[in-house]
Amino acid sequence: MKIVFAVDGSAYTRHMLGYVAAHPELVGGGHEFIAVHVTPEVPPHAARHLPKDVLNEYYAEEAEKVLHPVREFARMQGWTLRERHAVGHPGDKLADIVNEERPELLLMGSHGHSAIAGAVLGSVSARVLSRTKVPALLIR
Repeated sequence: MKIVFAVDGSAYTRHMLGYVAAHPELVGGGHEFIAVHVTPEVPPHAARHLPKDVLNEYYAEEAEKVLHPVREFARMQGWTLRERHAVGHPGDKLADIVNEERPELLLMGSHGHSAIAGAVLGSVSARVLSRTKVPALLIR
């Protein structure tokens, strides 16, 4: 079974990973785990003043801040983990990667905003769910 973890480095990601580790029936053995992180793009008006290599280094460092702890957690659990990183709008890019990977399950930590807050703030979870057809488990 291929399982995608949507990770953003927040407490919600840590909670989601802890939940999965505490419920081995969710993951069992022999699964392919993919940690996906999307770094929001630097606004174009600021990015145009930065050399491309500096911008790329920034994106790589931001991804590593998030993916390193997930990598270490997976290693401690004995999980095989593959990592993906993209730059852009988190909801859109995550949905694109999920649609490309076609996992059997998507796991996301959810901030649990109310419907009104989600509509005003824009929910990454809602955007991903509306653009994919993959079973998803949101953990908050």
